Amino acid sequence: MRTRIVGCIATLLAASVLPAVLLAGTPAQNSEAAKAKPAPPALSHNLAGTWNFFTKIPPQQGVYGTPSREAPPMTPWAQARFDAAKPGYGPRAVASGNDPILRCNPSGIPRVLLYPNPFEIVQTPDRVFMFFEREHLWRQIWIDGRAHPKDLEPTWMGDSVGHWEGDTFVVDTIGLNDKSWLDLWGHPHSEALHLVERYRRVDQGTMTMQLTVEDPTAYTATWVSDTKIFKLLPKNKSAMDELFCIPDEQESFIKQFVEPTAGAPAK
Repeated sequence: MRTRIVGCIATLLAASVLPAVLLAGTPAQNSEAAKAKPAPPALSHNLAGTWNFFTKIPPQQGVYGTPSREAPPMTPWAQARFDAAKPGYGPRAVASGNDPILRCNPSGIPRVLLYPNPFEIVQTPDRVFMFFEREHLWRQIWIDGRAHPKDLEPTWMGDSVGHWEGDTFVVDTIGLNDKSWLDLWGHPHSEALHLVERYRRVDQGTMTMQLTVEDPTAYTATWVSDTKIFKLLPKNKSAMDELFCIPDEQESFIKQFVEPTAGAPAK
């Protein structure tokens, strides 16, 4: 059950020690996927399938597990929260972390998109669903033309609406609570977060996504991510494991894997 999680930790550790030249993509590299042979017309508005974040850490991905290497300047409110964040793994890992996911809290959006765990996209006439292996989270994206409801109660996954701009699927999300982190580094966000995801199927087996993070409570400028790359899993490898976060299993996992990678001895 924890096999994929162990793989995730190994990849995160690799990302934290690779030279910067391997982690920061050049404009030419970041645009490489966009220059790929266009998807056939039958697929241009079809994102259905089981996708996996491309985790070989090519330059196109920027820093694994975060929107991009350079975040915009934080407000004093956000800087204080960032300084207090103690990730259990990754480049800022400490032995005793306060990462929300280590307490079995949901990863939230956009963080759950940046794990090396598959997720399935299912399209219906009025909604697009995303089902994530990680924590068995799921979200619904309304595509029937509705606007966001007024007076939203903040939630872990927020309220999402989508539409097509040519061959790009644009997802607009608001109504997120401030309990999750944007990434493994511990970058915070407030309930004012406005997230835009732009998905494009560039060929039969490749999908790209770019994030735009707007949160004036937390950041002094808009944060535009590197281009993220997802690969379509073949049907014989598209089954997702049961990866619920079980508190007693999580505690054992922390002692066995998280604490040792942060420099603390396993108990």
